[in-house]
Amino acid sequence: MIGLDRIDDEVFSKKSMGDGFAIDFKGVEVKAPTDGEIIMTFPTGHAIGIKSGDMEYLIHIGMDTVELGGEGFKLCISQGDRIKQGDVLVKIDKAKILEKGKSLKSPVVFLTGEKIDVLSAGRYVRCLEKNIIKIKN
Repeated sequence: MIGLDRIDDEVFSKKSMGDGFAIDFKGVEVKAPTDGEIIMTFPTGHAIGIKSGDMEYLIHIGMDTVELGGEGFKLCISQGDRIKQGDVLVKIDKAKILEKGKSLKSPVVFLTGEKIDVLSAGRYVRCLEKNIIKIKN
């Protein structure tokens, strides 16, 4: 887990879209971190918007992965779907994405103004691990 300031993309590192954190992704399935509703999916499969209560956030899988045109991504959900924590959102072909020279550092950005403290920066976090961030407001 890493802070957004360690992402090589100014939109994310300067928090232009909102506060958040990033995961240097090691797996092959992107799972829902919370219950909620899918409010947006990119056709390429590289980004998903989720609404959970009053909070909305974006999961952006990798850096510059939109350039792959969907290659290496398989969406498992659709806009409007209700999801539960742990549901598989996207399956990725990690080898293909890395072979194309793309990073799997994946920002999770809060779009509704939440500010956070990253409690687990610099360490490996497990899927669905709790208390990795603290929402300040």
